[in-house]
Amino acid sequence: MTDNLNNGIFVKNDPSVMNAITIDCVIFGFDQGSLEVLLIQHGEGISKGKWGLPGGWINKKESIDDAAHRLLNELTALDHIYLEQLKAFGNPDRFPLRRVITIGYYALIKRENYNIQPGFTASDAKWYKINQIPDLIYDHSEILTYSLKQLRERVRQAPIGFNLLPEKFTLLQLMHLYEEILGIEMDKSNFRRKILHMKLLVALDEKQQDVSHRAAKLYKFDSEIYTKLTEKGFNFEF
Repeated sequence: MTDNLNNGIFVKNDPSVMNAITIDCVIFGFDQGSLEVLLIQHGEGISKGKWGLPGGWINKKESIDDAAHRLLNELTALDHIYLEQLKAFGNPDRFPLRRVITIGYYALIKRENYNIQPGFTASDAKWYKINQIPDLIYDHSEILTYSLKQLRERVRQAPIGFNLLPEKFTLLQLMHLYEEILGIEMDKSNFRRKILHMKLLVALDEKQQDVSHRAAKLYKFDSEIYTKLTEKGFNFEF
């Protein structure tokens, strides 16, 4: 009997899994003003001790979407999140032992809403700031770079990033969110003018509490306009 290897995980002669196609998930989190990505440390196989994206084998009797959710839950305890499919990554030498094609998924979540716990073949699961990523296995850096590019294009077309903020927030908090995701520095006055012109926000008769600086005005989203923009898309250029 021979052992099948993929992404550092051993599968002993298991006819129930696809032996040349895998899943890899890029999970972006936003916490205290920083964009981060969730990585796992492999606990066995040829990549033992190294860091990579959560992923693994697809069972023959499950859809690839179901496989992505199952693997993410088994490795990190993440569950009930919206995963968007990226594309297939199939460079012939992406895996050192033989030809393996992987299907990428990505998601953007609010970190504080989830309790990450390593499981299955992961010895650790940890959030890393996007500018402090360790060396990753195989082509996972390429998958991460592609995912970040897709995320940045997506947040310009739909208000998906807004739900990472608290219910009540300042314009500066909103601007910092977009600066972090897009990796750019914005002009405060231009941002304020553009975002208020969209009429996406409702100005509240409230200000920040318990801050050392001048308290800023608080806003919340207009749920009806938010829904319309999400459905039809919008152009969020600066």
